[in-house]
Amino acid sequence: MKTVVSVSQGSSEYDYELETEFLGHTFRVVRVGTDGNLDRAEAVLDSIRAQADAIGLSMIHDHYQVGREQLEHPDTARLEACVPDKPITTGAGLRGILQEWAVRHTQTELGHFFDNARVLFLNGQAGFRIAKALSEHTDNLFFADPYLDFGVPRLLTSLNQLEAYTRLTAPVMFSPSAVKVIERLHRTPLYRMGEKLISGTLHEAVKDCHVIVGAMGDLEVFSERELDGKTVITSRVTASALDWFRSRRVAMVVDYSPWLAGRPVGVNVMEAMISAALSRTPEQLGADDFLDVIEQLGVEPRILYPNGYRRINRFAFVIHPLSQQYLTKTPPLDWVASVSPPAVMNLVEKAIAYTPPFVYSKVSGIQSPTGDEVEGWLITVGGTPREIMAHDPEFTYSRLLAAANLAKKLGAQIMGLGAFTKVVGDAGITVAKRAPLPITTGNSYSASGALWAAHDAAKRIGRVSIGKSGKMAGKAMVVGATGAIGSVCARLLAKAVDEIYLVAPEAAKLLSLKESIEQETPGAIVHVAATTNRDLPDMDMVVTATSGAGKRILDIMQVKPGCVITDVARPLDIPAEDVAKRPDVLVIESGEIKLPGIVKMKDIGLPKGIAYACLAETIVLALEARFENFTLGRNIEWEKVREIYKLGLKHGMELAVVSGVNGVFTEEDFERVRTLAAHATEPA
Repeated sequence: MKTVVSVSQGSSEYDYELETEFLGHTFRVVRVGTDGNLDRAEAVLDSIRAQADAIGLSMIHDHYQVGREQLEHPDTARLEACVPDKPITTGAGLRGILQEWAVRHTQTELGHFFDNARVLFLNGQAGFRIAKALSEHTDNLFFADPYLDFGVPRLLTSLNQLEAYTRLTAPVMFSPSAVKVIERLHRTPLYRMGEKLISGTLHEAVKDCHVIVGAMGDLEVFSERELDGKTVITSRVTASALDWFRSRRVAMVVDYSPWLAGRPVGVNVMEAMISAALSRTPEQLGADDFLDVIEQLGVEPRILYPNGYRRINRFAFVIHPLSQQYLTKTPPLDWVASVSPPAVMNLVEKAIAYTPPFVYSKVSGIQSPTGDEVEGWLITVGGTPREIMAHDPEFTYSRLLAAANLAKKLGAQIMGLGAFTKVVGDAGITVAKRAPLPITTGNSYSASGALWAAHDAAKRIGRVSIGKSGKMAGKAMVVGATGAIGSVCARLLAKAVDEIYLVAPEAAKLLSLKESIEQETPGAIVHVAATTNRDLPDMDMVVTATSGAGKRILDIMQVKPGCVITDVARPLDIPAEDVAKRPDVLVIESGEIKLPGIVKMKDIGLPKGIAYACLAETIVLALEARFENFTLGRNIEWEKVREIYKLGLKHGMELAVVSGVNGVFTEEDFERVRTLAAHATEPA
């Protein structure tokens, strides 16, 4: 039987002894805690050296490799010198492999999990291999070494800074005399007082990050307030440790330590056992030796959910003021508007268009029935539609790319474009090519939401009947049917309405679209026309999706009472003055979406918990972990419209409200249309 002893600077409360089979040998493994007392550790090493085949050192500094710097800690060297004739190790060789693998395994298993994540290392030198692996997925790396080493309230913000810090401080931190001085300093009342004064720096850094890398002992000072929803990368997660994480509402734990005889063991123990089994010193062990053991034992990192499955993804969404009036709602511009002539506010509007993007609101509390969650940020760019349209597209592109860079720093994994920012120029294609994270315009869910709203509005007005299958017994027209959004609407309406009428000036394209729809939806009744003149008075529902940019595309006075018109064009096809002419007709601009969960978000002009469909698309993609360019350009794919609708239902999205040119429709608005339409169709 071979004997391995783990001598730990940790508490003796967790001592154990076990026997197990390992690589064809019977092993006796003994753990002895020395409660942070180096003299006691030396005495234990002296007493067990004769019986041990190999020794592990635990809860003590490794000899760190940070960039080109090889650091030998004097305390570790002191203990190693006590046993010159036996293999003795901290497990550094195996630990580096398992740490790096933990990152790669998690990223493979969960897909894009670490993309742009804000990661805080409580000991950057100990977690250097993890940091190197994570740097392939995120630039948002923060290291607390200056705070924990010297009480300096400063975080390092890159691997280069960590390497420079290590070069500068190694002569102080890793010389025997300096270590003793620093230890005495940490025990002085003055240091303790300063530590309390600046402790908020580290606690706020933990709260603002998404992933924390550190040992259990380093995590114990943090509360639920800081750790709720975080991912922790650590080692030796026992049942009691998992209970502790559960009490702090930690979302996920990645444990890179190996297991032995049904319990997590220190990497130092495993490496000492490998050394004893192969009769080699730790220095003689190579990557092949470790790989053989990892494969034989089936060792792999554990992904643990202390409170059940919980994954929190992150998004950003760009908003902007829709008019000069929106600017006047924000202090101090409200005061400026009240005392200044219109010409001054025109200058303010122009100036605001050049301001850098900023975070308008943090968004949290969105939770899917699947258990997935998202948090995000609404990022404001300053241009009103008038200013956006007054400049060339490059003007807006530059501001959207600045917003994308801000979103990346915040930790967003996808960014959506809202309002006019999604239609300017090539509708997101150029921004997506240049942005450091995936982009979507949200137009797929906007089209879906508008049709969803139209179907719901038609049911509420009650002028047409709805069959058991949900199909509407009536006639629907799509104006601009051969366009990108129009063809999508036509394909979807063919599945929802008895008869559809396709209108566009391109006769050949119309015939091709009609043929395609009839193949996709057997039994669909499809008519085609070049203009709206002939069939418009018979329609129960009309969808306008042209690129007319303000041209009058139909005569609203020809529409029959109670008709539901859905305007999905941007800019809108139906001007507000035309809408005002027909109070007996419902003209829908969009369908807004109720988000799942208890949503916390600043006012965006909608009821609490309600979002515009383009914002909801970004949120759905984040919930689904679909971090990819989704809806871009003007050629919207109807398959994506259908897909985002189904994904929305999966994640608990509901149609919440229906909006027109004057805002959200109330029940009184629906009743008005019902009443006026009924009067208009009564026999004389």
